[in-house]
Amino acid sequence: MTAQTVWITGASSGIGEALALQYAKDGAGLVLSARRKDELQRVADRCVDAGLPEDNILVLPLDVTDWASHEASAQTVVDRFGAIDLLVNNAGLSQGSLCAETDMSVYQKLMDVDVMGQIALTKAVLPHMLKRGKGHLAVTASVAGKVGVPKMTGYCAAKHAMVGFFDALRAEVESSGLHVSTILPGFIRTNIAKNSLSADGTPHGETDSDVASGMDVDECAAVIFKGLKARKREIPVGKGKEMAALWVKRLSPELIFRLTRRGKHS
Repeated sequence: MTAQTVWITGASSGIGEALALQYAKDGAGLVLSARRKDELQRVADRCVDAGLPEDNILVLPLDVTDWASHEASAQTVVDRFGAIDLLVNNAGLSQGSLCAETDMSVYQKLMDVDVMGQIALTKAVLPHMLKRGKGHLAVTASVAGKVGVPKMTGYCAAKHAMVGFFDALRAEVESSGLHVSTILPGFIRTNIAKNSLSADGTPHGETDSDVASGMDVDECAAVIFKGLKARKREIPVGKGKEMAALWVKRLSPELIFRLTRRGKHS
């Protein structure tokens, strides 16, 4: 990936931040996007400390739900670096509430951020890649994009949508020289549970035991980096029981339905 331009959304924390450091060590041109400019600058400083020249970094604040701004943002990246070689759609929100208790505004927000925002930015970048006949598009989906679990109806719906969208997009663009990767993390030690939405849309404010005991985020980013470099179409990453659920769902859907109902997977 050396000398290529990598654009990461959700780069201000968690997997996005850790992945940015992986590419910084590899010498990529980095575009860091999220809503919080101060946090993006903190990540940029870490990338410089890791050895990446400051001129190789563009801090580009972005709200993925502001679709109208995406084409201009993509053009800003192209003007700065000449091309976009890899877009990692990593921005996202989670949820933790029973369907019967969840306000519709929570579902709307999840769809706006986790689905429509990713699609809109991908569509803004796609023409640049198609014109060059090369490029790589990736999305951070989730094991929850393959397996439905309690208290995450909105999150599972959004991640299932992303798996389906990027699978279909891959079928459209691979013959044009583009690559599409779907990243499927399990439980990773980040703030995703702490920032997840409760039934009324407020953040939970605390993590849970599964996330707290999950894979280290830097270890996760190393697996994703290796998978993207190999241009894998799917990149499962995690170390817990949730990773086995991917195989169980494929081999025995009825078994995974029973296990999730009993709370064996969350």
